Order: sequence, then C-alpha cells, then structure tokens
Amino acid sequence: MASWFFLALAVWCAGFTWNALHPTRHQYGFVPSFFASWLTIELAEVHLVWEAVATALFISNGALDEPVGWLAAAVMAASWVGLLTVVLASRRTAPSLDGLLTPHGAQRPFSGVKRIRKVQRQRNVTYARVGGQVLKLDVYLPDGPADGGIDGGIDGGGALRPAILQIHGGAWVLGSKREQGIPLLKHLAANGWVGFNANYRLSPGATWPDHLVDLKRALAFIREHAAEYGVDPDFVAVTGGSAGGHLCAMVALTSDDESLQPGFEDADCSVQVAVPFYGVYDFTNRTGSMDRKFITRFLEPIVMKAFFAEEPERFEAASPMSRVHPGAPPFLVLHGDRDVLAPVADAREFVRLLTDVSNEPVVYAELAGAQHAFDIFHSTRSSHALHGVERFLAAMHERYLHGGVETPLEREELAEAVEELEAADASATVEVHAD
Repeated sequence: MASWFFLALAVWCAGFTWNALHPTRHQYGFVPSFFASWLTIELAEVHLVWEAVATALFISNGALDEPVGWLAAAVMAASWVGLLTVVLASRRTAPSLDGLLTPHGAQRPFSGVKRIRKVQRQRNVTYARVGGQVLKLDVYLPDGPADGGIDGGIDGGGALRPAILQIHGGAWVLGSKREQGIPLLKHLAANGWVGFNANYRLSPGATWPDHLVDLKRALAFIREHAAEYGVDPDFVAVTGGSAGGHLCAMVALTSDDESLQPGFEDADCSVQVAVPFYGVYDFTNRTGSMDRKFITRFLEPIVMKAFFAEEPERFEAASPMSRVHPGAPPFLVLHGDRDVLAPVADAREFVRLLTDVSNEPVVYAELAGAQHAFDIFHSTRSSHALHGVERFLAAMHERYLHGGVETPLEREELAEAVEELEAADASATVEVHAD
C-alpha cells in the first residue's frame, strides 16, 4: 500500500508542477489554475523540501519494494526537475530588476544613499468622507529626523521627502490597505520615503469611476498635509498591483481630467512616477486576450454598471491604453509572463502605446515564470523586485532634483546596462525607452 500511496502523492505533486509551468486561462479553470500555480511558483523551494521529506519517508517504509514504487519515484523526480526549473527561472530573472538602472555593476544605483533602519506607521488616518463611507489610509514614515535619506534630497536641515501612494488590488471589489504593498512601503520608508497605503470605495457598492475619484482625493490629502509629514508636494509617486495596477496607471494618466475631481477640481492630483504591478490595462478587450465574460459578467454588472455595447466610451475612458499621452510621467511596468488573471499581452500593448507617445522614460520588466501577485510572498523574485522598484524610484527622484536635465544615468548608459542584463539573462525581458 505504501507504494500506491507514494504513486498517488507523486502524481498529485507532478500535477501542481505541470500547472505551474503551463497554467491555463480556460474560463472554467483559470481561477484554480492561478491559485495552484501561484502557490507552486512562488513557494517552489518549500515544495521541493516537503516533497523530498515525503519521498524519504515513503522509501524508508518500503515504497520501493514494489515496481509501482519505482514508478512513483520517477514521477516525483520529474516533479523535482520541473520545480528546479521554476526556482532557476526565478533566480535568473531576479538580476533583471536587481540591476535595473544600476550603472556599470554598481551595488546601488547612486552613491551616498543612507538607509534609515527604523520605520513608524500611523494607522487609520481619515482622508475623506464620501458616499456614507469614511476613507482611511496608513502612513509609513522614516523613524528619525530628515538627515540622510534620499541622496541629494535630504540634507540634514529638514529637507522634504518624496512620497508614494500605494493602491491595493482585489478586482475592484475586495482587498484593503492591510494586505498589500506593505513590504515595499516599509522598504521605501527605510530609505527616506513617506508611504501612504489607501483604502477606497469598492464595487458593487461603488460604480466606476468612484474608485479612481477616491484615490485622487488621497493625492489631494497628501499634498494638503505635506508639511505635516515632511513630504515634498512636488514629488509624489504611485504604485499598486492588479486592480491597483490599473488604478495606478489611471491615476498617472488622468491628472488633467477635472471630471474625476468632483468638488476638488483645483487640487493638484498629478504624480511624478508610476509603478504598476501586473495591472489590467484595458476594459474593452482590444487585444482579445481577455475572456469575453470578464466584460459581460463582471465589468458590466458589477464595476461599470453599464453595457459595453451601449456605452463603449465609458469603457474606453476607464482603460489605461486609451489614456496614454505625451505628458505621462515616467513608468516602470512589471508583469509576469505566466499571469493568467491579467494577460501579459495587454501589458505589452500598453507599454507599446505609451512608449509611442510619452516624453518620459518607460521601463518594462517582464519576469519569466512569474504568476499574478508574484510579490505577495517573500521570495527571491519579490525581494529583487522590491529593490528594483526602489532603485527606479530613486533614479526618477534624483532626476527630478536636477530639474530633469542631469540624470545619474544617461540614456546611453541605461541602454548599455539593459543590454548587459539581457545578454546575461536571456530568460528575462527588460525594455527601456527614455526620450
């Protein structure tokens, strides 16, 4: 019996590994496929360890005494090969972000960056009261005086810090500031930033663009209270994942749309940098990469409260692809090539459209082997992504401090750095467009 139980376990493990390598986007299987592949990909080392322990236990109990036991061992070995492929892909793609904007192999992008080790958090700060709801955010601050954070920006005399707004995901219907973006905000605060993790109204109670309007209120709050938090009101970045990535892109691309600022039209809701993670960039399915039911069974009745056939302009206006323009701020777009929830084809098309018109740098990092929400678990990939985002933000902040004229990494140096990364790691894709 030990042999047959061993075979059943081996087949089960191999199935998870196969799904991690070949996740499905079929309408009836993509949700379980996502969760299974996500947990397997981002916890591949854990799977290897427990599968090895289980195999040792079965063998010690005589599982190899029967031919079926050897078959089980072969199937388990195949699973390990697949898991090792996943692990190696994660470790190979990590340097593509770790070296992002790092000139000539330097350990950090710019000299003189001093880390502030401790971080303090202020919870549940009310930033708006709207639609019968009290909207709150958490603030992440360096614990200590402004005496050595961002290179060139904090000089010991209380100079102002850059700020970043984090937008949680959850398909516009769930999620909160308690679950997402916290490792990034803590890391940035430890390096002299002030982070704001905001809640916003959710569907089906909220109807688009309520979600976006709320986040613009958060931006207005940040600037209104900039002095209180030691923030430079002229440099605010935005980031978010999944639906938060969609909202991040929309925030960055609609600063001139006063219709999205009802009652606070005069507030400055611009951002200076945008970093969307595995975002949704189109509500019209122009690339055909989304299942049609995403629109008919989800966007129409729950988020938009409208029919695409009757009001296509509303769906267009809610699509970052339709909002690209020359005045867009610098973008770093991150996406996994195995994402079954937010198609990587849409991320590629968004980057292409933005690159064609933007006057600012556009960086696209496509991570081979990464699923949706790849940064939720602590892993080699997520750790390097976190550091890569910090380096990109530091580069853009220093660029801002020099008036957009002098940059620590000129366009030619950036191109050379990316070429070296791609030559060293053919499995990763990092595209940089800096005009």
